Amino acid sequence: MKRIDRILKHDTYLKCVKKNHRYEKSRIFCRHDMGHFLAVARIAHILNLEKGLCLNKELLYAAALLHDIGRFRQYEDDIPHDKASAELAPEILRDCGFTLEEIALIVDAIKNHRNETIKKEKSLRGILYRADKLSRNCYFCAAEKKCDWKQGKKNTRLRY
Repeated sequence: MKRIDRILKHDTYLKCVKKNHRYEKSRIFCRHDMGHFLAVARIAHILNLEKGLCLNKELLYAAALLHDIGRFRQYEDDIPHDKASAELAPEILRDCGFTLEEIALIVDAIKNHRNETIKKEKSLRGILYRADKLSRNCYFCAAEKKCDWKQGKKNTRLRY
């Protein structure tokens, strides 16, 4: 996964991760940090294997690592983080060796990772949507009672 290693070392990526951290350092709810990105990537990979979808592992990891990198722009400019992340991702992906076709797939998944209508799709964007939601550790969260997620969305048992 050489291209994934390149993402993790990319200057723009690292700057975005640091900005997210700065804004969310004292956040009591789920954070948009490397722990979350890697949890989403690994769950996406598991879902892909379980469903036999044969999606490319690097595409799964790239989408997961990049899906929330624009969160800081939501704090700074009130831009939805899915939109901001989709705007930041292409430059990073291009620099890391992804093709235009791959970039289009990944960016589409990032744009739609909060779009509930795609949650059952057997596609990169459907897997990213599900993995993002499954990565939340509501069953272990001290702030769970204060969280505005609807009870039916919260992960109240360990699945992955």
